[in-house]
Amino acid sequence: MKKINVEDAIGMAICHDITEMRDGFKGARFKRGHVIIKEDIPKFLDLGKRTVFVWEENAGEIHEEDCALRMAEMTRLPNVHFDGPSEGKMLMFADERGMFRVNTNLQREINSIGDLTISSLPDHYPVEKGARIASMRIVPLVTKEEQIIKAEELCKQQKLFELLPYQNKKIGVIITGSEVYTGRIKDKFEPVVRAKMQNFPAEILGVTICDDDLEMIVTAARKYLGAGADFLIFTGGMSVDPDDLTPTAIRQLGAEIISHGVPAQPGNMTLVAYLQDVAILGVPGAAISLPTTMFDVFLPQVFASVKFTKKDLVNLGDGGLCQLCKHCHWPNCTFGRY
Repeated sequence: MKKINVEDAIGMAICHDITEMRDGFKGARFKRGHVIIKEDIPKFLDLGKRTVFVWEENAGEIHEEDCALRMAEMTRLPNVHFDGPSEGKMLMFADERGMFRVNTNLQREINSIGDLTISSLPDHYPVEKGARIASMRIVPLVTKEEQIIKAEELCKQQKLFELLPYQNKKIGVIITGSEVYTGRIKDKFEPVVRAKMQNFPAEILGVTICDDDLEMIVTAARKYLGAGADFLIFTGGMSVDPDDLTPTAIRQLGAEIISHGVPAQPGNMTLVAYLQDVAILGVPGAAISLPTTMFDVFLPQVFASVKFTKKDLVNLGDGGLCQLCKHCHWPNCTFGRY
């Protein structure tokens, strides 16, 4: 680049966007490549631009917009689209609902290269169609091409981002507790489950209320498995009392319990298990009385058909304490990051 007085730049093309901010607006007043005419001079001066940069070809350097385009290409996914480049950056948007995954180690490595910056939503984040999920640009107007080449090589070896669409699930719901089974108290869990499932491609095969009887609970679960259920939701009997049978019933099904209890509240006693590819959640009673618990945090990953690991669940501790805001903002909050 070379820097010249704007009055001397008539007939020349600027090599960067000129940003204007006014009355809540922020955007490019003059775009890269704009050829300056005499009438533009007062506007440049109004924007505080006494000088501008015009491009001089220099081997080994790359312009911010060209770099942003290459960063977009190296992170491209089949179910996203990009907007830009504008003001040197490219924005990534989701084309469908799903769970957004970030290779955080790779992201840190790329952001450590030098002038490259890639920001995004957090890992394990549920996104809606049309959501802005990532942004990428370099900090200066130009950078050494070797930096983007290094990032491209890294992204050939690993994916930086994934957007995992929600998949259809057939669900069996088993509610346990003698007080509900005998009708002494009214069940409040079924309407909660039905309301939450409306946010996902879910088919509820049925809801079965069981007594505190191991054989009855196991039989109900096997009935749903025989009907093709690929997601079982249990509630009731999830504490550590000796007569709470739900975890025992889940083991008797032959399921592998990844964890009974997670370092997060509300939903501390949540149970996560798998019977081959069938996801199983044991949901504690907090889901009935609070708008957001670990039940809500886990549902996007279940519907994305990604299995939890013990490490995922251990990582819930940092950010695992809900702030119990008067108006719930989840997932735009600290709760449930892992």
